[in-house]
Amino acid sequence: MIRLGEAMMILELHRQGLSVTAIARRTGRDPKTVRKYIERGVEVPVYGPRNAGRPSKIAPYMEFLRERVTAFSELTASRLTREIREMGYAGAYTAVKRYLAAIRPDHDPKPYEVRFETKAGVQAQVDFARFVVEFTDEPGVVRIVWLFSLVLGYSRLVFARYVLHQDLQTLLRCHMQAFEAIDGVPIEILYDRMKTAVTGEDDQGHIVYNTSLLALAKHYRFQPRACRPYRAKTKGKVERPFRYIREDFFLGRSFRNMEDLNAQLVEWLDTVANVRVHGTTQRVVAEAFAEEQEELQRLPEHRFNAVLKLERRVTHDGFVAVGGNFYSVPDRTRRIVEVEQLPDVVRVIDRGVVVAEHPVLEGRLQYRIDRRHRTGRPQSRPQERRTTMIGRLGDHVPLRSLAVYEAIGASLAMEGRP
Repeated sequence: MIRLGEAMMILELHRQGLSVTAIARRTGRDPKTVRKYIERGVEVPVYGPRNAGRPSKIAPYMEFLRERVTAFSELTASRLTREIREMGYAGAYTAVKRYLAAIRPDHDPKPYEVRFETKAGVQAQVDFARFVVEFTDEPGVVRIVWLFSLVLGYSRLVFARYVLHQDLQTLLRCHMQAFEAIDGVPIEILYDRMKTAVTGEDDQGHIVYNTSLLALAKHYRFQPRACRPYRAKTKGKVERPFRYIREDFFLGRSFRNMEDLNAQLVEWLDTVANVRVHGTTQRVVAEAFAEEQEELQRLPEHRFNAVLKLERRVTHDGFVAVGGNFYSVPDRTRRIVEVEQLPDVVRVIDRGVVVAEHPVLEGRLQYRIDRRHRTGRPQSRPQERRTTMIGRLGDHVPLRSLAVYEAIGASLAMEGRP
């Protein structure tokens, strides 16, 4: 017999689409056992009545909670409350919180923090956080992904997306996506001293920002602001959501691939994070955002279109490499071309003419092929398989039986006789 927490894990992995064999391999259980619990479901243990007083509503779920906290010690009380409510728990959140406080490892008391609040529409905070994930589509492959997060200071609304890099182009693209998602722009954005945002200081100690970030800020009319060195707490509004996302969303879940990871994140943001009562403001985040959205600056008429210009050599099979990925160019493109790299588009220019345009690919060693670029190499269709190509491109000779050519040769030979 297996424990309740393990049975719940089996059912959760089955709900996410894993096969019986994959679940057995992950849990270390026999496939027959896994199949039995999938068919039978979870039976919550029945406890006998107490000697005195009312029976505790949380009692049937204590073992499950203990196992979950043992496996993932940082899971939040709100996350675990949602999980046991799906199992039938009808008690209060405070009861779960008290029980978890009793079974979690003790921690040293933390120093008090001085909070500061901003007016609606004034400030947002931006940062990246590192996550390690193993996608079920790639078992055994451990990947590092980065969580981009923008948090509005007044409402605490969170925009977040997982990306594979934290380079400049990704930073700019994530800003654009965030502004379009919240349909506006704050007056200032606070950054940690990430290299993609801050390049250093000048002789007078003034912060030097990345020129592309400044171009983005000018286009969207916001003021970048870097927090002081070694003062990460200055960005507490974005640092705390990273921990919240890790503990309430990321831990204890499985993801098929990057697309599934972001799809689950967006659903969690829409149904949990951005509709909760925030612990500091004591307001529903979405309701506070409805007020703040009116104070945000309007989006400019056109999207940001700053260009990073590069020179690239076309490979022998018709691709240019940009950011570790490969983009096709048309046949007969010159070997040396100019590339314009925008936040979300790659353009290839040959002799002053744009010959290819592709959306930016995530990851590394990915290929983007525009089939229109291969017009000089026609692919055979079923009805054209009786045709072979010789000589110049475009010259086609139908294949015939050898008897036909023998007859033609005999005819020519007869004509040549006196």
